[in-house]
Amino acid sequence: MSKIIAITNQKGGVGKTTTSINLAAAIAETGKRVLVVDMDPQGNTTSGFGVDKNEVDNTIYELILEECTAQECVIRDVAQNVSLIPANVNLAGIEVELIDMDDRQYVLKKEIDYIEDEFDYIFIDCPPSLNMLTINAMTTAQSVIVPIQCEYYALEGVSQLIHTINLVRQKLNRKLTIDGIVFTMYDSRTNLANQVVENVKENLNHNIYETMIPRNVRLAEAPSHGVPITVYDGKSTGAEAYRALAKEVLERNG
Repeated sequence: MSKIIAITNQKGGVGKTTTSINLAAAIAETGKRVLVVDMDPQGNTTSGFGVDKNEVDNTIYELILEECTAQECVIRDVAQNVSLIPANVNLAGIEVELIDMDDRQYVLKKEIDYIEDEFDYIFIDCPPSLNMLTINAMTTAQSVIVPIQCEYYALEGVSQLIHTINLVRQKLNRKLTIDGIVFTMYDSRTNLANQVVENVKENLNHNIYETMIPRNVRLAEAPSHGVPITVYDGKSTGAEAYRALAKEVLERNG
């Protein structure tokens, strides 16, 4: 049985996509079979793996509407041991399509059930909002990773996110847990970054990963080349950080 993890924070620009791509690739380096599900209409995870989001016929949108099967939707080997379910701007209209659907909170779960045994880990990159796409990700996942940017408003919205996770656990998915919180864009040279870390630790009673993802130029460049940081510059501090995070995730999940 695969481990399914949603990577979510309704705040934009906190490193969800960067974490989805590079954590998946780092775990895949250990020999695990990994699937990444792009649930963001911006399709940045899709582009980050070098896939032209405007040229794919079958995306998560078609899958949710049952216009294709999960097997037809999966793009194999976008990186070593990594497969992808892509997304593009079509997904932006899915909320309207879901209104009349029965069990609309479980549409993604029903489709992932068909293919989950093919993978050891499945990561779902959520959109920057608490909408029905995010709810679908949470009903499919067993746990959640929350990236938090080391900036002044880091805690803004996180309490609401945790409240939503708790609601989903109570009403829709009793297995859902918070796997951990990961700090991104960390710069140890600034007092602000260190203050944010201490503030979050004081205010959030949840698992916090020891690994912090640094601000790193190579990490920022990798998406424009359509490859994970482990491929673009495997010796960079960004690559080493995601390998360290991958080790923590693997240890927490047995």
